[in-house]
Amino acid sequence: MLAVITGDIVASRKLNNQEKWLLPLKNLLSGWGERPRDWELDRGDSFQIEIQSPEDALKCAFEIKALIKKVTANDKNRRTGVIDIRMAIGIGEKTYSGETIKESNGTAFIHSGEKFDLLKKENVTMGIKTPWQDFDEEINLYLRLAGIFMDRWSVSSAELIEIILNSPNLTQEEIGKKLGIKQSGVSGRWNRAYADELLDIEKVFKKKIILLLK
Repeated sequence: MLAVITGDIVASRKLNNQEKWLLPLKNLLSGWGERPRDWELDRGDSFQIEIQSPEDALKCAFEIKALIKKVTANDKNRRTGVIDIRMAIGIGEKTYSGETIKESNGTAFIHSGEKFDLLKKENVTMGIKTPWQDFDEEINLYLRLAGIFMDRWSVSSAELIEIILNSPNLTQEEIGKKLGIKQSGVSGRWNRAYADELLDIEKVFKKKIILLLK
């Protein structure tokens, strides 16, 4: 089994310079696979990527979310980003491997596409569909609640979450050095970003997926 993340940028037209999100996203996805076999951008502001280890899928989605939420316009003093992202995680089988991800098929791709089509209707920016209905109901509830704070992340909150996800063993003091702020400032950002809640959701997701895959 594997995971497929399907996503698109929300309000991308608010940015005159599309490279502000496009280049960082390309760099991130390139670290997880090869283009166009494992990931691809489509129609300017949409993308799809395979995640070979399903238990890592939610962490990857959170990383993408943080990367996009820290993108600002030309005003460097702006505290909130100007764009957002919708993403659907599908977990399942891959029954056909094409030369490009667009040509590949299987339940992982179907689940991701079906959930993505529902995101606007459900008024959420992140969701999941797997072969396990009870699991989906639980995790989608967590993601709906997490969306309340993720969708409102400031640029500084998104920057912090990005560091936490990439370097989970760093202390708050070490994070402060990377950000150029005091430890007390990191603590404040940590609470405003709901970092503990986000990490708890990711841990529960990973634990349950690993058990289901056994």
